[in-house]
Amino acid sequence: MAEIRVENAVKMFGKVMAVDHVSLTVHDQEFVVLLGPSGCGKTTLLRAVAGLGIVDNGRIMIGDRDVTYLPPKDRNISMVFQSYAIFPHMRVYDNVAFGLKMKRALKDEIKSRVQSAAALLHIENFLERYPSQLSGGQRQRVAVARAIAVHAEVLLMDEPLSNLDALLRLEMRAELKRLLAEIKSTTIYVTHDQIEALSMGDRIAVMRDGRLLQFDSPTTVYDMPADKFVAGFIGSPPMNFLEGQVRRANGSLQVTIEDYALKPIAEMGEILARYDGKAIIAGIRAENMEALLTPAEDALKVRVLVVEPLGSQNLLTIRIGDDIIKVSTHPDFRAAPDQDIWVRFPGDKIRWIDRENGKTLIPDLEKLVS
Repeated sequence: MAEIRVENAVKMFGKVMAVDHVSLTVHDQEFVVLLGPSGCGKTTLLRAVAGLGIVDNGRIMIGDRDVTYLPPKDRNISMVFQSYAIFPHMRVYDNVAFGLKMKRALKDEIKSRVQSAAALLHIENFLERYPSQLSGGQRQRVAVARAIAVHAEVLLMDEPLSNLDALLRLEMRAELKRLLAEIKSTTIYVTHDQIEALSMGDRIAVMRDGRLLQFDSPTTVYDMPADKFVAGFIGSPPMNFLEGQVRRANGSLQVTIEDYALKPIAEMGEILARYDGKAIIAGIRAENMEALLTPAEDALKVRVLVVEPLGSQNLLTIRIGDDIIKVSTHPDFRAAPDQDIWVRFPGDKIRWIDRENGKTLIPDLEKLVS
């Protein structure tokens, strides 16, 4: 069993708190992604799990062992670095075998594991080459093969695809997901790329300024972000935000944006009633709005500013009052800059956010499902 538990971890660099009382559990054979912008503390946390940096407070457990102060060699982990960190003077075979040799594995075992790892990563034909004779993608495969060859309990990956071009990253994402499902390692993967996180992870831990903001499945993080930062960080394009005012009209609550009234779903009524007369933020994703070329009931008239044809969709930039937002439409939707169109906002797709603290107002999910 290789469950990882980080308990109330704190790491300071001078007066800067790089990791701010973070607690999380990575289950056995789970693939967890640490996601956040540069400087959010995700790599510092990963290095603490690896033993390459010691936390100032808190505890790190791997299985039933407290490894907080153990050196990396005693943690039964393997790691893939952003810069590959393979030895240029060694053949691919020797690079993949390096960790096994350090563990003093038998020669036949080393050969068997190197060949097995090379086959998984499709580099079996490159074992006699040197790194300088390989492409960037092939070098990254060597680094991953070296990490999995030692059969460690835990695999740690620090932005392993960031140095690859866009097409190669797409290919390697799928390869890594297939590989990790096959070897069943407990994996922590660090990235600032939210597409990587959404497509690869079993769960995503979103970090900012050293704090853990949300730790949940990719679907939940995308559909029900914990706060405005997560909503704006996850998704391409990110979630749209509209400034509104909660008001009661004819006995029911509504949120007015300019002259338009948004109608919240019934499950939000009790929560939004506390905001009667106050400002609130309505968050909605580009693909969750309905764009129309002709007037319709409950639709808001808007002006198109920019049209971006993206092949599978058109991405429209529109203005609503002082807010500039994005709307995703079918590629056959014919709109042009300076044209008026109409948009609808489905009530069940709106995420209401407290304007003061930035937290998402979460309805009773059981009622929503029923």
